[in-house]
Amino acid sequence: MNCQFHVIALKTPIIHPGDDLTARLCDAAEIAGGFQDGDILVIAESALATAEGAVIRLSDVDPSQMAKSLGTTYEIDPQLAEIVLQESDSIAGGIPGHLLCFRNGTLLPNAGVDDSNAPPGTVVLLPKNPDGSATRIRLEIQTLTDMYLGIIVADSRTHAMRLGCSGVAIGASGFCGVGDERGRADLFGRPLQVTRSAIADNIASAAELVMGEADECIPAAIVRGLGLPITEEEGIEGIEASKCLFMGSALNGYPARVGTEQDTGTLKKSLAR
Repeated sequence: MNCQFHVIALKTPIIHPGDDLTARLCDAAEIAGGFQDGDILVIAESALATAEGAVIRLSDVDPSQMAKSLGTTYEIDPQLAEIVLQESDSIAGGIPGHLLCFRNGTLLPNAGVDDSNAPPGTVVLLPKNPDGSATRIRLEIQTLTDMYLGIIVADSRTHAMRLGCSGVAIGASGFCGVGDERGRADLFGRPLQVTRSAIADNIASAAELVMGEADECIPAAIVRGLGLPITEEEGIEGIEASKCLFMGSALNGYPARVGTEQDTGTLKKSLAR
């Protein structure tokens, strides 16, 4: 991968349900100088979902008793809570204003349901098939421009015990989204055992710096100069919950606080399983 790259913001009109997002992005790219072979195009999930019609009016939602209960407990509009319930595989808990949800093998707030950059009184859901949409857009751009790109569908996520959001790739097409560093030597010649590089997530975070979260109207960005091979790959390799440090620890019931000799002994027994 090249050591130097640059990020180009793509400004568009406000995206509405039913808009041809590919055409909008091609128009924006043309103003910015056009696409080039090897570009990685990062698209905000909210713009993609909006164009695909994944917008729900809250007034159309009849909250269930469970949604009303969650709304009271976590200080959430019960109509929003109902949508989150419908979009989630299960609810893990929450804090005031947000529910922590399991969805498609990952944890995320409010199941990705978002009211920012949505018309008043509505929310935008996550795209139904971000990998498939990324491939569709990649092939459409290839047909329209004869340029071979990689595509990322990006979302903003918080991370455990950290303040602020960063970009994460929820869909990808056209390149390898996770690099395998295992077997490479470190500075002292020791082979890396477990290290993998979150290539797609890191690119998404770089793009987020110019795309913004507010009224920028920049739903996409070109990341140019990385030198990644463009392929026919689709998707990003995930990890099952039991093998995840954070989720595995929670599922195995490790102590929340390790400070006493008894706590330490319990932790050691858990790690020895």
